[in-house]
Amino acid sequence: MSIIELGEVQARFADIVWEHEPVGSGELVKICERELNWKKPTTYTVLRKLCEKGLFRNDDGVVTSVISRDEFFAKRSGQFVKESFAGSLPAFIAAFTSQHKLSGEEIDEIQQMIDIFRREERK
Repeated sequence: MSIIELGEVQARFADIVWEHEPVGSGELVKICERELNWKKPTTYTVLRKLCEKGLFRNDDGVVTSVISRDEFFAKRSGQFVKESFAGSLPAFIAAFTSQHKLSGEEIDEIQQMIDIFRREERK
């Protein structure tokens, strides 16, 4: 799957869909009117564009995601590391931690993830 690029407005809309899915398109219009101050045509235009990009689908007036929020951000993160750090996760972590101190809890959480990956690799 290629990376789906979202502008700021589309990203705000996508968050609303992910938060409320499955959601009827009429209900989505009401939510967008309340949260984004959008009119019905704006909601349907943005929905149509994101359906065309393959992020969402609108089947019989029910909007659902084709790609989960977690999957979307995992792909974007991977693309960022690939483009900015030549695909090197250690280089990304070194750059990140040079500016942001990790808490003991974060270090423990990362260590647990590494331990799980090592166990799975041995299988």
